[in-house]
Amino acid sequence: MKRSHRMSEGWSREELQASVVAYLEMQSKQRAGESYVKKRYYEDLASRFGRTEKSWEFRMQNISSVMELHGRNWLPGLKPKRNVGSKVLGDLEELIGTVEGRSLPKFAAFEASIREHLRQSTKYKTDGNKKPLLTTTHISQHERDPSVKAWVLLNANGICECFSKSAPFCKADGTQFLEGHHVRQLAEHGSDTITNTVALCPNCHREIHYGERMLEMVESLYLNVTRLERE
Repeated sequence: MKRSHRMSEGWSREELQASVVAYLEMQSKQRAGESYVKKRYYEDLASRFGRTEKSWEFRMQNISSVMELHGRNWLPGLKPKRNVGSKVLGDLEELIGTVEGRSLPKFAAFEASIREHLRQSTKYKTDGNKKPLLTTTHISQHERDPSVKAWVLLNANGICECFSKSAPFCKADGTQFLEGHHVRQLAEHGSDTITNTVALCPNCHREIHYGERMLEMVESLYLNVTRLERE
């Protein structure tokens, strides 16, 4: 099959976009509680483009890695696979935004580059950049209702709703610092309502986005915060 618009690792844009479309379709079915079989998607992609089913599964795991870097839920059974270059992750990140019809912040390539430096066995000094370039980008974001966050913070009364610990510090105005978090994220078509929003301390908020216990923490919130409704 003729492949055009070559991208990273010899994969064409058509191939990478097809993998993203399939991944997001499965994710949509997962959220809706609809049944789907990953192997059927791999078989379809393999027949269309000639690569092995296993290669498509690995590529889906790369997409999970992009989701992880953005603090988004990834598909169960497709644990993020990080043994891929920053260029590939950047290409997938761009295509996820294209398929979803919005502009994503460019996190993946930058964070993957950090990981590549961390893997180097020898510590070294870097000069950095004394005059970093300023770039302007257009980012799509959801408009949020301030009354929802205000209600959730007042209801929490300074206690993190994940592990019932007090807020770690007070702000300059004397109020206790907690952050609002949408249990089903807005990027995953969650609602901006008090039945989908909790107040979390900064540590829990970062962990529920990026930690290995992400799904476990979400389930704990649904079990322990009675106002929450699964979406």
